Amino acid sequence: MTDAVPQSRYTLERPEEAIDPQSIYRELRDNAPVVQLSGRSTTGTITISRHEDVMSALRTPDVYSSDSSAVQIGNIRPLVPLQVDPPHHSKHRKALDPLFAPKQMVKYEPRVRELIRELIDEVADQGHCNFHEAIAEPLPSTIFLELLGLPVSRVDEFLALKDGIIRPPARSLEERYEMVKATGQKIYAVLEEVVEARMAERQDDFLSTIIDAKVDGQPLSRDDVVDIGYLFFLAGLDTVSASLECIVAYLAQNPGHRQRVADDPAVIPHAIEELLRYESPVPVVPRITATETEVAGCPISAGSRITVLLGSANTDERFWDNPNEVDFDRESNKHLGFGGGVHRCLGSHLARMELRVALEEWHARVPDYGLADGLELRYSPGIRQIDNLELVW
Repeated sequence: MTDAVPQSRYTLERPEEAIDPQSIYRELRDNAPVVQLSGRSTTGTITISRHEDVMSALRTPDVYSSDSSAVQIGNIRPLVPLQVDPPHHSKHRKALDPLFAPKQMVKYEPRVRELIRELIDEVADQGHCNFHEAIAEPLPSTIFLELLGLPVSRVDEFLALKDGIIRPPARSLEERYEMVKATGQKIYAVLEEVVEARMAERQDDFLSTIIDAKVDGQPLSRDDVVDIGYLFFLAGLDTVSASLECIVAYLAQNPGHRQRVADDPAVIPHAIEELLRYESPVPVVPRITATETEVAGCPISAGSRITVLLGSANTDERFWDNPNEVDFDRESNKHLGFGGGVHRCLGSHLARMELRVALEEWHARVPDYGLADGLELRYSPGIRQIDNLELVW
């Protein structure tokens, strides 16, 4: 780590920082586009925040590697394809991309629509709900467990394991490491049991398809299948929930935008893209420098942990016109809500479909809603989940 990188008063770990991250992003871009954080799990991590520098990091995996040392999420081997770089990455991505192709998502839409209607039926006549508990968490969690091939009956157990990796209640970096490591072993045990069963007897699910996939003409190893499942487990049980919560929370607080979505369902895909840009529910991705490099005139040594601020790039006035205005008619919206470069989110088409269907069905039944009186939303740091999203209508 080079002494040339200044220290920041921000940690990107405090809940209060997650409420209004846009103002923090702006301050970082303007005054400290390359800076070291000082949180419990981010001490020494270098953050880059300007759109130009973020894009450079995403597009140069030979410099900004996604190697497993970039972040500790409880895994014992690199998670394919997230934590491997080209050319190894490209071969696995080619085998997995067809699982999440747009034409595949069409097949799953009826089930998503059926489930969201069932969930809405349970609360529509009540006039209120905790949107996180009633809709945003059970919808994508149920769908993804069904697709992956894990038992939906254990959803509460799996959500707790997911949170044990993403949001462990640790008081120090060392405690966080131990918690994450222990949780990771539990996730491996679940996946190894299911993969073993699928190897003996295939079913109509992702794990069975992955077992039969080939890379360079060779089947994946058992460990590869488990590792891919581990990655899917974490991504599929959190990011869509957080995205749906951030979108609905914004609409609940901005009745003009909400009314437009309710009046014209055709605008919903545009609203999703714009709010993924502005809210950036997944605001950062980790990297580690494979070589010495330089950002904004600041030298960075090899082996430095990097936090790439997607959320800041998504609101950088150096790139965007009127970035702090939420405009559903924005002509060009090349946001980084799903990341960018070779590691762009594998499940982006599934996420978009789930978000679109959920917003269509919700606004068809509950078009006029807002936050409960006096509610102060709690956004989790990192992935911006809102577990107290209390709505009234």
